[in-house]
Amino acid sequence: MIFGRSERGRSLVEPVTLKILVAGGFGVGKTTLVGAVSEIRPLRTEELLTEAGRPVDDTTGVEAKHTTTVAMDFGRITVREGLVLYLFGTPGQERFWFMWDELSEGALAAVVLADTRRLEDCFAAVDYFERRSIPFLVGINCFDGAARYPADAVRRALDLDGDVPLVLCDARDRESVKEVLVRVVQHAMGYTADRRRAVTT
Repeated sequence: MIFGRSERGRSLVEPVTLKILVAGGFGVGKTTLVGAVSEIRPLRTEELLTEAGRPVDDTTGVEAKHTTTVAMDFGRITVREGLVLYLFGTPGQERFWFMWDELSEGALAAVVLADTRRLEDCFAAVDYFERRSIPFLVGINCFDGAARYPADAVRRALDLDGDVPLVLCDARDRESVKEVLVRVVQHAMGYTADRRRAVTT
């Protein structure tokens, strides 16, 4: 008998689980991203937008959006054998930002989704993770009909540090999202290693 393997060849070793946040502005595609890649039926906490919310929910540029996340989205993906990512999508509206502190507990890293039509909507997320020293990357969600800009121009507009990855993606496409997740895990591992070296030198 080979210890650590079942008779059917499946690993009995508990997988490494990592927590990744998916943040960004209202209507940027966080729920879509989690749903596109999750291997389980994603947990969603969406509610219909109401007339009462119109004064505080800016739907400019996303007029077709009729629902909003009020707590979080949750999904799971096995990146490779022994490595599982838990994805937590944060609510986008300012009045739900108090949830971010709870959701960020124990997070390895974050994906900040951005829409070039409303780039300022992701400033708060970028600032949040910078202030808390949580490694993150920025994913430009390439919406149909949205203008395309050079990565350097977007980086300057967001005032990103040079070591923060910036990638183009399609939050609807599973393979595109998987590439983003692999990239953010790699970035987080490098970030953590750099900090350990800084502490020991």
